[in-house]
Amino acid sequence: MAMETWLNVGTLTTAIFFMGTMAREYLPPEILEYFRELFRRLSRFLSFYIILVIEENEGFKVSDVYESVQIYLSTRSSSGAARLKLSRPKNAKAFTYTMDKSQQILDEFHGVQAWWSLRSRELKQSGFPYDVCGEKRQFELTFHKKDKATIFESYLPHVIAEAKIMELRNRHRKIYTNKGGKSDSFEDRNRVWTPVVFEHPATFETVALDPEVKDDIMEDLTKFSQREKYYKKVGRAWKRGYLLFGPPGTGKSSMIAAIANFLEYDIYDLELTGVKSNNELRKLLIGTTNKSVIVIEDIDCSLDLTDRKKKVKKESKEEQNPAKDEKESEEGQVTLSGVLNFTDGLWSCCGSERIIIFTTNHVDRLDPALLRSGRMDKHIHLSFCTFPAFKVLARNYLGVVEDHPLFEQVEVLMREAQMTPADVTEQLMRASDDPTAALEKLIQALRRPIVEKAAVKNEISPATESVDDDSEETPSAAAISEDSCSN
Repeated sequence: MAMETWLNVGTLTTAIFFMGTMAREYLPPEILEYFRELFRRLSRFLSFYIILVIEENEGFKVSDVYESVQIYLSTRSSSGAARLKLSRPKNAKAFTYTMDKSQQILDEFHGVQAWWSLRSRELKQSGFPYDVCGEKRQFELTFHKKDKATIFESYLPHVIAEAKIMELRNRHRKIYTNKGGKSDSFEDRNRVWTPVVFEHPATFETVALDPEVKDDIMEDLTKFSQREKYYKKVGRAWKRGYLLFGPPGTGKSSMIAAIANFLEYDIYDLELTGVKSNNELRKLLIGTTNKSVIVIEDIDCSLDLTDRKKKVKKESKEEQNPAKDEKESEEGQVTLSGVLNFTDGLWSCCGSERIIIFTTNHVDRLDPALLRSGRMDKHIHLSFCTFPAFKVLARNYLGVVEDHPLFEQVEVLMREAQMTPADVTEQLMRASDDPTAALEKLIQALRRPIVEKAAVKNEISPATESVDDDSEETPSAAAISEDSCSN
């Protein structure tokens, strides 16, 4: 029986081959192509699988979907394919592995199996003065018909989303600055941002901040990055504003770097003094990408954004001098209105997943309209160094993880002395190889302003008791106070 079955199969195969040869020999090309198409349709009808083709090129550019599939399969190819291709894309931090042509790997998604393969065929184009050879590549995704809905509605969106995440993790993040002045190059004139690789080491583990405040900021950032659907539901642009304020040296720049590293976002450092008009400010906003941190540092020094109610008397005086008013309007073309629209206007919706950060040393100088929710949603006060923040610095700079015998003195002195984290860091770095010596230097630095303050107080008290009302030789307490402030 087995021998007879194989003989029948052989006879049928020979007959089909003979009929195909005769058809190619005697049938017109049009009829032959009709039968071929009919055979392909019949094969697809009888098959239980669907093949989805994703070609490399769309016109004259590489298909975004093809690149996403290539990135998605890069981690799976190393374990599923027997023949790999090694590459390192531009701006990538690590090598990537992709399967070679004619290779196939299996991928599973929620119980659904999908087979990926890479196909390639050579193309020849006749041209002067010689023929040009090329290659046409495509990915083929094979899956069962019963899984069609899952593949189209869930699996393919999953592939694109995972590819974007992998691309962001593997790329070098950059910090951008807006170009000032004019350029003779056409390319430079149309490039509004200039990038460099961003490699700042600051993280939330190294930032000198109270643990409670630090945890609150990290929780807020995590919640923001995961609420895309929520922002669409409530009809708001997917962005969030942060205001960092406090004395100089309290770690505002380090906080910005830590936020960017935590979210793995690019940074756009906007220098307002280099922007000539509100229109140019809008172009800069449009030139930013998604998943970015837009920073305007020392905003109170960049523009006149003080409270408009406090400027009423000043503006009434300036109206008496039209020449001066005209000159100032020409020089200061970026206005408060332009900055407000930049942060919360219609143009701010051109993009998503953005953090806008303003920093200032004097929050009381800013107009309240700039500080309201929707523009600056979260206000973070970075003040003088506290003892919990000091312990972070001691761990980072001195390697002191547990308590040190001198910590108690530092804690007591920090309650009276006001020292910024930058000044504390400077003291610790002077003897970073000897923790005890470094802490002793810090204690001396903390005692110095306390001793000076007590000395000034002791000088003022006897003087006020012995000074006669008509005496001209002994200075008054008020004069001593003014001299000490000026020094």
